[in-house]
Formats: sequence, structure tokens, C-alpha cells
Amino acid sequence: MKNRLTVNKTRATKVFLSAILILIASVAVYAFLILKHDPSFVDLNERLLPMSWQHPFGTDHLGRDMLTRILLGFQLTVGYGFLALLLAVAIGVPIGVIAGFKGGLVDRLLMRVADAFLAFPDTVVAIVLSGLLGAGIENLLLAIILVKWVNYARLARSTVVTERQKDYITMAKINGLSEWRIMWKHLFPHLIGHILVLASLDLGKIILLISSLSYIGLGAQPPAPEWGAMLNEARPYFQTVPALMIYPGLAIVTVVLFSNLLGDYLRDKFDVKKEVAE
Repeated sequence: MKNRLTVNKTRATKVFLSAILILIASVAVYAFLILKHDPSFVDLNERLLPMSWQHPFGTDHLGRDMLTRILLGFQLTVGYGFLALLLAVAIGVPIGVIAGFKGGLVDRLLMRVADAFLAFPDTVVAIVLSGLLGAGIENLLLAIILVKWVNYARLARSTVVTERQKDYITMAKINGLSEWRIMWKHLFPHLIGHILVLASLDLGKIILLISSLSYIGLGAQPPAPEWGAMLNEARPYFQTVPALMIYPGLAIVTVVLFSNLLGDYLRDKFDVKKEVAE
């Protein structure tokens, strides 16, 4: 019964993931083939227009097409999220592998640095760093990277510490393989599943962080069509034209939900324990 429920859950997740991908692809194709709006073009004569064939999501308070801005916001919000995630993985995983494989003083030194970043919640550290570095998407990405690399370093270290005790690593050393070759050829493959699961779950958290900090003015600055910044711009019109906040809000919710479902699917596929993935 338990296996059947797991299979049904996996199938439902696949269907939902496919439906979201088809929806995103359909809207993107429609927009790029039919819509020809400049997302930054201001036309006060067309401000706050309702839904129409020319403006499927209407226009905002400056007459800019909402659908075009939502789609470009996908490139900015999700694109920046992917960039921050990739850089955090690129920094954290090698540090964790080296710390776990070398052990001793190297391990203690690197992990104490990581522990210093874990002393406070991610959001608090990101807000403080963004405030100190100044408002702007580049500084926000730097703050997120400085916060997120720690999770991947600790995950990589714990996996390597477990694997280095096994016989195949001992045999690799006996056969004369260098430490770097052992780490690359034998240890990195064991990390792929764990890293993919954690990264897919982390993507939603990073997107929420980018959007929330942009909402309070520490991230992307207007007129950039970033979803969090769009929510901030639409606040004065929430009671009269709530769609201005609903559309970017739904976009954020959809992408974060997709990220979480993808993480659950990959966790089942790679058989990664829930506590390890989190």
C-alpha cells in the first residue's frame, strides 16, 4: 500500500510539473510571437487598462503591458535565482569536499567559517549584508551567495566523510590515484543526487528572498520588471486594481511551488533522506 501511494504521488508530481512547464511555454510563445510591447515604455493614455486581446493581463499605472513585464520578470527573478544558486554550489561544494577529504586542521578551519554564517537565520544575514552593501540586484546576489554556500559545503563534507571510509577509496589510494583525481572521479558522483535535491528546494527559497528584498527596496530597482519590485510598485493600487499585485504574486507562488515539487520528485528519484535534503 505504501509503495502504491508513493508511485501515485510521483505520477501526480510528474503531471503537475509537466502542466506548469506547458503553461509557461504556451504563455511565453504567445507573448513573443504576438505581443510586441516594450516593458519599459510609459503611455499614460493607456494606464490601468483591463484585460484585452492586445493586453491579456491589462496595463499598470504607467500604461506598461503587464504580461510582457511578468514574462521579463521571469527572466530576471528566476534567472538571478539560478545564477545565485549556481555560484553558491560552485563555491560550497569544493570547499565541503576538500574539508571532508582532508580532515584535520583544514576541516576544522573551513567548518568554523561555515558555522559563523549559520549563527543567524539566512534571511537576517541577507538583509544585513544587502543593507551594508547597498540597494541593487548585484549586491543582493552577493549577499545570497554568501549565505547559501554554507549549506552545500556542509552537505558535501558530510557525504565525503562517510564515503572516504569505504574500501573503494582505500583501493584508489593504493592504486596511486592523486587526491584530486579521487575527489573528482569517486566522490563527486556521490554528491550529484544530494546537490540536485537541495538545489531544487533552495531555488524556491532564493526566489522568495530576491522578491521579498526587492519588495522592501533592497534588491532590483524600478523600472526593472522584477516580481518583488512590481509588487511594491502596485501597492497603492491594490484596492482599485488588485490584479497589479495578483499577477506577480501568482508568478512567484507558481515558480516556488514548481521548485518544491521538483525537489520532492528528485528526492524520491535519488532516494535522498528528507533530513539530508533539508
